[in-house]
Amino acid sequence: MSKPRKPKGRPISGWLILDKPVDFGSTEAVSKIKWLFDAQKAGHAGTLDPLASGMLPIALGDATKTVPYVMDGRKIYEFTVTWGEERSTDDLEGEVTQASDQRPGEEDIRALLPNYTGVISQVPPQFSAIKIAGERAYDLAREGETVEIPSREVEIFRLTLLGCPDADRAEFEVECGKGTYVRSLARDFGRELGCYGHISSLRRTFVAPFAEETMVPLAELKALEAIEDKQDRLAALDAFLIDTGEALSSLPHVAITEDQAHRLRMGNPILLRGRNAPVAEADAFVTCFGKLVAIGEIGEGEFRPRRVFT
Repeated sequence: MSKPRKPKGRPISGWLILDKPVDFGSTEAVSKIKWLFDAQKAGHAGTLDPLASGMLPIALGDATKTVPYVMDGRKIYEFTVTWGEERSTDDLEGEVTQASDQRPGEEDIRALLPNYTGVISQVPPQFSAIKIAGERAYDLAREGETVEIPSREVEIFRLTLLGCPDADRAEFEVECGKGTYVRSLARDFGRELGCYGHISSLRRTFVAPFAEETMVPLAELKALEAIEDKQDRLAALDAFLIDTGEALSSLPHVAITEDQAHRLRMGNPILLRGRNAPVAEADAFVTCFGKLVAIGEIGEGEFRPRRVFT
């Protein structure tokens, strides 16, 4: 019987908050970071289009188990809408499908914003990862098909007009929930204002719970490739990693003992004692001496693990 193949790379875990440059795909960025850090496993929390820049949280190793909790977090984008053209992709990349000589005034734009704040109904772009009859919408769109994409509810917590540099452009900032397409906002703004519009620049500045100042430019990481000694190079890179548990800061937390941590790592539930112990939580995490041990649920006086960290 053949031995199981040993995974390539280091069993390193943590989050790298990349400042993704324009014209660099999210999958390409994850591959580059995985290679730079010589990591066994990597994934990201929320795709950024190649034409978008900004925060792309990348999980290495065991941190990939916490990706869903970051995917569900609030996000902040700064974006520019150029008026006068609607495009097939709802951004600069697509072909012009509608055009207008009309341009909106600043007051007209401001009056529009309350319609797009709160829980709203939104139709994702034709070029999106939404699945239609088992196929990705962007694959169907590339084949020339126009598909009926059902609308869905998304939540906009805050939408601000930052300014209008000229008659052709308006700059915005939006804080939104999971599943919001900023390209759809630009498309819908333009249609409602009767002038058409598309995204001409897009930058993500926040993905909860990671702050903007934690972002690391790709060029800064690539510059470390010049360090010849591999151990020194990896140590310099590792200094940019954020602890895996930081992704769970919005969840209830319980500190446990080493004996309890051992039981959890064996897949067993543990009893929670003390008046400060939560009574019931669908999602919670536990740590031992500050290190993440498990994510699970709390009920009937015990913590039941769903995902365990080594």
